[in-house]
Amino acid sequence: MPRKCYHCKQWIEEGEAHDCWTTTEAALTRDLSEDLREAWERLRQTAADFGEQRIYASHHSIMFSRRSCYFFVRPKKGFLEVCVFLGRGLKSPKVRRADRTSKTKVANMIRIIHRDEVEPPLTDWLEEAYELSRAPAARAAAKRAKPKSKRKPVRARKVK
Repeated sequence: MPRKCYHCKQWIEEGEAHDCWTTTEAALTRDLSEDLREAWERLRQTAADFGEQRIYASHHSIMFSRRSCYFFVRPKKGFLEVCVFLGRGLKSPKVRRADRTSKTKVANMIRIIHRDEVEPPLTDWLEEAYELSRAPAARAAAKRAKPKSKRKPVRARKVK
């Protein structure tokens, strides 16, 4: 008896292999216009030049990650939606929205429509996010090395 996939709503026959979450960069970028493809390639190369990281496709996005995701790209029909995780909200006409996602991170949403937009300040923000993605582990290690006591220190009493 066939079943309907909860995620993609596709009907799957009994015993048929199905993994709607599996995708690739090529599948996500296949239908991009020439301008968007050039912008994507420049964006990917810029990020790859920062250093060691993991670049992978996940559902509708292409993720760029060190210890955690520092930015991702959602290829759309008319633009690339870029989400950069920084410790602050950006004030720029390029930034469409900035949403706090945790105590330490703000998701800054940017639209790219042409290759020439992949230049400073965007590349500077990406590099800042790349460096920041390593920082939480350093802060956690510092906290473990220096535990705080919740009790107040005991003062010596004067004896009469």
